[in-house]
Amino acid sequence: MDITKELKLKKKELLNYFRSRSSEIQSELSRRYSTTDFKKKASVFNKEITKSKETLLTILAEISRKEKWTNAEILDCVLMITYTNDVVMLEGRNSIWEYEYMAFSRRIGELWEPFCKLCFDYPRTNIEKFIPPLFAEVRKDLTTEIATYIDSLNLQTNEKLKLKDYYNKVWSLVTSGEIQLECDLHFSDETTKYVVDFKSGFGSNEKGNTNRLLLVGSIYNNIAKGNYQCMIFVRSTDNNHYLTTLQDSGVWEISCGTDTYERIRQFSGYDIHGWITCNIDWLNDFSAEMRNMIIDKKLQNYLIW
Repeated sequence: MDITKELKLKKKELLNYFRSRSSEIQSELSRRYSTTDFKKKASVFNKEITKSKETLLTILAEISRKEKWTNAEILDCVLMITYTNDVVMLEGRNSIWEYEYMAFSRRIGELWEPFCKLCFDYPRTNIEKFIPPLFAEVRKDLTTEIATYIDSLNLQTNEKLKLKDYYNKVWSLVTSGEIQLECDLHFSDETTKYVVDFKSGFGSNEKGNTNRLLLVGSIYNNIAKGNYQCMIFVRSTDNNHYLTTLQDSGVWEISCGTDTYERIRQFSGYDIHGWITCNIDWLNDFSAEMRNMIIDKKLQNYLIW
């Protein structure tokens, strides 16, 4: 397998390469695990086939750096390597442990997020990733700010202490522990820090996740220092009232379907929707066995990216 800029056009060759790796991995796993230990076998397979992808990506990084490829040239190849590896990963897992619809739909969604995030690893714009703040730091800064303000008031000492005590009680109502402020993606341009959460779709009970996102978004918008903008990128256009709740909150900007891809293009400079349209063809790229399973179980709709 030669690593050149033309790799972006080598879908068939990459599929053959990863399928050969898949056969090697499965042969080894058949010697190590019994047929009844299919769950463990499937888990190990996923890890091993992913390693084969990482090997190609490491070599690609070295060659592209030496030959001074542009980010767009690198990304074209990275996307093709990633997609073909995903195809073979799904095939291999299915041959070991056949998918049922819930597991398949969840897995397709899990693959979508890191695929889209690749555009932000190789941007054509001047965005940069940043480390999200720790909740403990945000709380400490706000506590110091409030305490300083209370101390400046023309009040008796005992009254100031009462105000600080009430403030601490409010914090105890908000949270009984630390709040995870890290989302799926954090990047900035010259003026704004963007906080992004990716979701395949809102089609089930998302109450817990919705409440967390409302709290996290409120902290970024109202408490954390800096000009933050919180965005949710959703793959599906068919979503339930939990997404509406987030949209109506005013703390998250929501994009769905092609609008999500347009936002990715706007920030990263790469037309990921165009790439998907031209290159991703799950049903025809799958092996006959995988394709027949999807058709028999009517899972085609989950393949829409």
